[in-house]
Amino acid sequence: MEVTTTRGAVRGLSLDGVTSFRDIPYAAAPVGAARFAAPAEHEPWKGVRDATAFGPTAPQSPRVLGVMDLRAYFGEGWHRGEDYLTVNVWTPAPARTGLPVMVFVHGGGFVAGSGRAEMYDGTAFARDGVVLVTVNYRLGIAGFLDLPGAPANRGLLDVVAALRWVRENIAGFGGDPGNVTVFGQSAGATIVGGIMAFPQAAGLFRRAIVQSGSGLGAFTGEQASLVSRAAAGLLGVEPHADAFADISDDRLVDAASRLAGIGLSTATHTDPLLGLSPFSLVLDVQPADAIAAGLGAGIDLLIGTNAEEGNLYLVPVGKYADSTSADVDAVAAQAHQNPDRLTKTYRDQRPAATDAEIRSAVLGDALFGAGTWALMEAHAARATTFAYEFAWRSPALNGDLGATHTVELPFVFGRTDLPSLRGPNRVLGDQEPPASLAEHVHDSWVRFAHSGDPGWPAFTEQSRTTMRLDVDGGPVDDLRGAERRAWSRSTG
Repeated sequence: MEVTTTRGAVRGLSLDGVTSFRDIPYAAAPVGAARFAAPAEHEPWKGVRDATAFGPTAPQSPRVLGVMDLRAYFGEGWHRGEDYLTVNVWTPAPARTGLPVMVFVHGGGFVAGSGRAEMYDGTAFARDGVVLVTVNYRLGIAGFLDLPGAPANRGLLDVVAALRWVRENIAGFGGDPGNVTVFGQSAGATIVGGIMAFPQAAGLFRRAIVQSGSGLGAFTGEQASLVSRAAAGLLGVEPHADAFADISDDRLVDAASRLAGIGLSTATHTDPLLGLSPFSLVLDVQPADAIAAGLGAGIDLLIGTNAEEGNLYLVPVGKYADSTSADVDAVAAQAHQNPDRLTKTYRDQRPAATDAEIRSAVLGDALFGAGTWALMEAHAARATTFAYEFAWRSPALNGDLGATHTVELPFVFGRTDLPSLRGPNRVLGDQEPPASLAEHVHDSWVRFAHSGDPGWPAFTEQSRTTMRLDVDGGPVDDLRGAERRAWSRSTG
């Protein structure tokens, strides 16, 4: 099956009623000094480009979280090659017209991941009448280190360039360029929130889905400069794009891995990622605040988190079971301007909870909940917004993993049958996930892409309805309202 794009023709692979096209460039290869420039147009190619196999990925270190096996999400790591600013496309039929389009931005802490991971196969979406696109973008130092002489947020600029490619080319794959939903998870969700508030992306998409991201996750310029100076020190150069231009990708990846855990709290701001990653968006105004000021008002939004986000960062690394009240106080002090009030709220709402459960809840909301609620409320004041909380508990790691960060993705992508997700130290554990929930979650995302309505009441300033996604779940009014109010900056 062949399709002609603006840069040349591509040949895909048809299998069981779905045609896939892999490794299609949307921008020029970011090599040398171009790694620190805005994405540029790819040169046209002659003949028909083979698009039947995945291509290279952004330079990155292996993604390891204690005893967890996350290969379904990250594969085997870095697949080397220069031409990695590419998209992969799954379509039910290129000859069709007007199909809704979904563009997925992967997570990985701004330092890992790719659109070729086994998890992100778009077959289930294509079988349900959606053209699914996954995106590779620059990571780590090349993608997000803030350097004089280079545009900021180059990884975000890559995703915007991919959305432009979609607008110009997706009709040839059966998609409707006027009905595009951009969605992302974790770092990818934070990027999606940033794109919602990015004026240059206006008109490139109609809807957005933010899965466990943060509308308050951007670094200030001062925080970003701490990372830039540290990276320059590790590499023995000045913190300027010109000085980084000739440094190899291997050295950049190594330096990025050695920046983990750098302290980014300043006199005026806490570290929104609590040391989870030395990279994020770098913005003068947080996306939630930009949305509150009126940006993104024409976009339908589906947004939410998982019920036990923090477990992923505690359970697999042996920091969960032995948690103490001092650990709870420490994470609250790191994340909140009034930690005593915060911990009291969580203990009042969970009177039977252990210190481990409280610690995980505060950590998860510091990383994802607070920024999600801020973006949700800001957008709901101006445009249609739907909220969810994914609450199914994975039995992995002796049942402690629970409804943790990333566990919703197999349900969203219709991939709960993947063998690489099954086992005592894999995300879905060694029991069969509920088929009814998998169908419900995937169908809700598809329905939102088609119509802008996932199938439950909207979150508004009056009703504050959130869909609790679980086997016995349903719409809940003001779900976790006390915690949400405790993180509200308007309450001090």
